[in-house]
Amino acid sequence: MATTRRDYYELLGVSRSADEAEIKRAFRKLARELHPDVSDAPDAEERFKEVVEAYEVLSNPERRGVYDRFGHEGLRSGGFAPTFDFGSISDLFSAFFGDDLLGGGRRARRTRGPDVVAEVEIELTEAATGVTASVPFEVAVPCGTCEGTGAEPGTQPVVCAACGGAGRLQQISRTAFGEFVRTQTCARCAGAGRIVERPCTDCAGGGRVLETRKLDVEIPAGIHDGQRIRLTGGGHAGALGGQAGDAYVLVHVRPDARFVREGNDIFATVDLTITQAALGAKKTVPTLEGELEVEFEPGTQPGEVRILRGRGMPVLQGRGRGDQRLLVNVAVPRHLTEEQRRLLDEFEQLADEDTYRPDEGFFEKLKSAFR
Repeated sequence: MATTRRDYYELLGVSRSADEAEIKRAFRKLARELHPDVSDAPDAEERFKEVVEAYEVLSNPERRGVYDRFGHEGLRSGGFAPTFDFGSISDLFSAFFGDDLLGGGRRARRTRGPDVVAEVEIELTEAATGVTASVPFEVAVPCGTCEGTGAEPGTQPVVCAACGGAGRLQQISRTAFGEFVRTQTCARCAGAGRIVERPCTDCAGGGRVLETRKLDVEIPAGIHDGQRIRLTGGGHAGALGGQAGDAYVLVHVRPDARFVREGNDIFATVDLTITQAALGAKKTVPTLEGELEVEFEPGTQPGEVRILRGRGMPVLQGRGRGDQRLLVNVAVPRHLTEEQRRLLDEFEQLADEDTYRPDEGFFEKLKSAFR
């Protein structure tokens, strides 16, 4: 079910005529209040994501112009997708606003866990109906022994003496042009701001352990080979309690010897003998839903295309289905007995121009079938 997206100007609390400086001030004020490392409100993280997304759009003149004209739908059709990496966002804040934005930079940062990619292979018939697939993959999860702290139970990490818990070191250079501040990650604590003096024996101080998991993934009907399914929060656990990354499941659809898929349409061939094509016949043909008996009229021609409406692939996340197109192949006998040859010679002598006269509008029907 679609969710209602809030207006970006309303999220930042600015008017539609607000200039760049006003938008930046509003964003900075809200970021101070809502960042998950600062706020204890239960919905702070979700509101912070909305504010960051609004700022990503309104601080970019091109995106803002698209949003003003076409709204959220215009951004989505243009390929815009918000990003929420709290670690990189905090670095951006420090660069533009100073370390005081998140309370002086004295708190160790929670960082989002990496994404994980898994693969699954399904049959074409399963892609036509949708299927639930069990996908195994290895993912880092918080260590149960130390509860993600990395320290041996009964002990706690201590504040890094080199950086005072900030995770970063600053060097100030004074020149004729003023002061230049260079910030770099603390080498002693690797940016964590804390030192684990007695590492947990189960996770070696990392706070995370690898675990093999199996996820039941709902693969929608109509999916194409090579498409990915995103499972939010299904990836590796974040550091220091940060949010988990996402899991991406790459779907491979096995080729089916009976069909060729083009878009949502399915192509197949059906073989008729020359007598079946001339006299008409009923043939059992394969479809995605099982075998189906199809009647071919007398005089069916080689290369003729028979369309089975609604027998193709479902439209992914939409309505309706494609068609199945049957290409008629007329098999010409290669090895004849003397009696068969005599009968064919006799038929040929009895045939005239009217025997092979095409039906009225045949070529127009053939062109329509290919279209």
